[in-house]
This record gives sequence, C-alpha cells and structure tokens, in this order.
Amino acid sequence: MFSKYYLVLFFAQSLKTLCNNLPSAMHLIQEAFQRLFPEKPFTYHAEMEYNRRLGTFNANIKKYQNTISLHLNLQWKDIDKEIKIGLVQSLLLRIFKEKAHTPNIELYTNFIKNIPLFAEKNKTDPVLDASFHRVNAQFFSGMMEKPNLQWGTESRRKLAHYNFHDDSVTVSTLFEPGRSEVLDYLMYHELLHKHHQFSHKNGRGSYHSREFRRDEEKYPQRMLIEEEIKKVTRKKRGFFQSLVSFS
Repeated sequence: MFSKYYLVLFFAQSLKTLCNNLPSAMHLIQEAFQRLFPEKPFTYHAEMEYNRRLGTFNANIKKYQNTISLHLNLQWKDIDKEIKIGLVQSLLLRIFKEKAHTPNIELYTNFIKNIPLFAEKNKTDPVLDASFHRVNAQFFSGMMEKPNLQWGTESRRKLAHYNFHDDSVTVSTLFEPGRSEVLDYLMYHELLHKHHQFSHKNGRGSYHSREFRRDEEKYPQRMLIEEEIKKVTRKKRGFFQSLVSFS
C-alpha cells in the first residue's frame, strides 16, 4: 500500500519537475538558436535537464527527429543566462555542423578558461606531486599553480588528460611503476594544456594550438621518450601496435 503511494508520489513529482522545466528549456534553447541563426525559424521541441551525472560543468546536446535535448551538470543552474546561452550556442554549432562566433560564445569561453582559478584542489598523489614539482621548476620557473593530480585507470588509449572543468591532471596507471622521465613528459604535456588553455574559433575549441605544439617540441629527447611510451603500451597490451593519445 505504502510502496504504491510513494511510487505515485514519485511520478507526480517527476512530472511536475518536467513540466516546470519545459518553459525554461524552450526559452533558453530557442533564444540561443535564434541569436545564432536569426534567419532560421525555430521549429523544434526543446528538452533540458540539470543533473549530477555529468562531470563538473559538463554538458551535452542531442538532436533526434524534431527534438533538441540538452543535459547540463547541476552547477550550470545558477550561472548567468548569457553565459549559458554561449554554451548552448557552441553545442548547437556541433549538431548542425556550422561555424560561427558570437558575443555569448566569447562569454562562455572566458568563463570556462577561468574555472581552474576557482576549482577546489583536494586530489594529490606523492608520485604525481613529485613529477609536477620537477616539471614546474624546469619548464615553468616554478610559477605554475598545482592542479588536482590523480591516477586514472590502466588506459592504453588515453594515457593522460587535463580537465579544465575541475583543474585536474589524470595519468594512466600504466605509468605508475614507470621511469620518472616518462611520467614527467606526460605531466609536461598536460601542464601545457593548463598553461595555454584553449582557443575557440568558429564554434570549435582548439586544444593543440601552434604555440602549444611549439612548446611541446622543446621537451628534451621528446622523440625517444615517445618511442618508450609506445613500447610500454605494446608490452602491456601484448600486440605489435597500439593507439596512443594525449589530450
């Protein structure tokens, strides 16, 4: 009896939340669309959801048939509407495969670039911490603010990754027992992302700019270390070829 009552109550609350979100979803997505494509009519049904499933300040958008569905991390809920419109516009450009730049996209880009300044720093590891300090002293004159540092999974495809949204460097556990020279190279690559941030042009984000590539090539014995990284992934994988990616 009680279980049926709570089940009905749950669905009633869910329906109420959905109905309350529909006007705001239509308003935000439609306004972003019409500012971006003023010559095109907005003929879509819009859906929007804030949730905790997505990572910090992440968002995604899908278009199926006549529906545009937008999902945002809960932290977006209290962010200024003009910044959110820039976010939605950058996502709309992807699904419609268009290129454009708007004042709102500029606002959104600047907002994302400044998130690392306010991100909570509570993740660290002794091995990664030592690597960070070596790289920071040698290549950044000790001026780089330490990001969150963490080991990821034993990934053979994504060996290391810098996340702007929570200011974190994540390294594959393949390299946890490895040589410090290899780990330092991975750390250097990811800290270059933090240093150069990213550029936004025609609705597309670029994370490997000309300046980034130029600095990447400055690393001593870079080619030899990359060959060693390939050997590590091949050895661990047991095949003759492997896909290696830094991001």
